Amino acid sequence: MRKFQDELGGSWVASVRERSGDDYKGRYWLVLSPEGAPDEGGVELVDVRWNSQKTAERTLRTMSVLELRRRHRSARGRTP
Repeated sequence: MRKFQDELGGSWVASVRERSGDDYKGRYWLVLSPEGAPDEGGVELVDVRWNSQKTAERTLRTMSVLELRRRHRSARGRTP
């Protein structure tokens, strides 16, 4: 889990969600949610996937704020 602010100053949390099942490929994906309201207005970026939770967590830890903002902006543009 990683907190960041978007370009408008809103607080967001980047986290990982898991799909259960036997196939491990792409089991974990990126989720961006408003801080304090994880079930309201969040965006699932199912095109950003990892095979293990360890890799997903390491990637989130090392991802720059600029990259998180870029992905958030891109996801907002795709949401109806």
